[in-house]
Amino acid sequence: MAGAGPTAVLSSGKKMPLLGLGTWQSKAEEVYNAVKVAIDAGYRHIDTAWVYKNEKEVGQAIKEKIAEGKIKREDVFVTTKLFYTFHRPERVREAMLKSIGRLGLDYVDLYLIHNPQCFKYGTSPAEVFKPSADLERLFDDVDHVDTWKAMESLVDEGLAKSIGVSNFNSQQLERLLQNCRIKPAVNQVELHPYLAQQDLVDFCKKNNILLTAFSALGAPARPKAFASGEEEPVLMEDPSVVAIAKKYGKSAAQILLRYHLDRGVSVIPKSVTPSRIQANFDIMDFSLSKEDLASLGELDRKLRYVGANLFVTHKYYSY
Repeated sequence: MAGAGPTAVLSSGKKMPLLGLGTWQSKAEEVYNAVKVAIDAGYRHIDTAWVYKNEKEVGQAIKEKIAEGKIKREDVFVTTKLFYTFHRPERVREAMLKSIGRLGLDYVDLYLIHNPQCFKYGTSPAEVFKPSADLERLFDDVDHVDTWKAMESLVDEGLAKSIGVSNFNSQQLERLLQNCRIKPAVNQVELHPYLAQQDLVDFCKKNNILLTAFSALGAPARPKAFASGEEEPVLMEDPSVVAIAKKYGKSAAQILLRYHLDRGVSVIPKSVTPSRIQANFDIMDFSLSKEDLASLGELDRKLRYVGANLFVTHKYYSY
């Protein structure tokens, strides 16, 4: 994967670039150009999801870059995710086919269970994330171990090269590990200095599960439905982050992204702005000292910017 930056070998044996382009909240008309810019900048890992409603545009951009000869299909690592309403085993393949159909690809490199919580089939994302919704009537009770067995079949069929999860805690991961045929390769969760989750980091390293960090910059543009409703500190304005950035001659965002790479964690910053997409990739020419990593680690305040108040009464709530 030329130009990809550092990579990790997953438990599946596949290589995954540690730095990727996130596309949560990226509008369809913007993400098409963002993916093309990212590939030109050197990104070889693109993260999307069925619920983001931009898989089609992500796939179009990738196919265009393949047609230009900029990349081959095997050069780009594509991740998408199983939405909460497709957890019943008989629905997993259906959801997979919807996603690769929109992407216009024969397979994805990584397919994740987007969340351990599940909802009744047919429930719309708008209903799931509506703040005043009577969510309990929409909850479904599907054991993610059963969902996982259907995910394993996607690997057998060649539709997914690797499979993993998102928003799972260590107890939920342990159940999968005890009941799986194929180990989860990745767990994608919110991670940043204010939410270091060191116990989860250690658990995943011990079990050869790569962690991927979302909202690594503090999710400044997250939707209201995902916010706590309380006034929260701005991660990129933290005095320690700003001081370390000044020391290295980098931006606060670049320091926060490098923090993850130096912890052995993958990270997927979202942007549709070409200059920021490039700046987020320009973190390969330095590493943080052990002292600076420790200073950032001391900022941990167990602050979750995204989704802490969502689905709290669900049987499989994970926070």
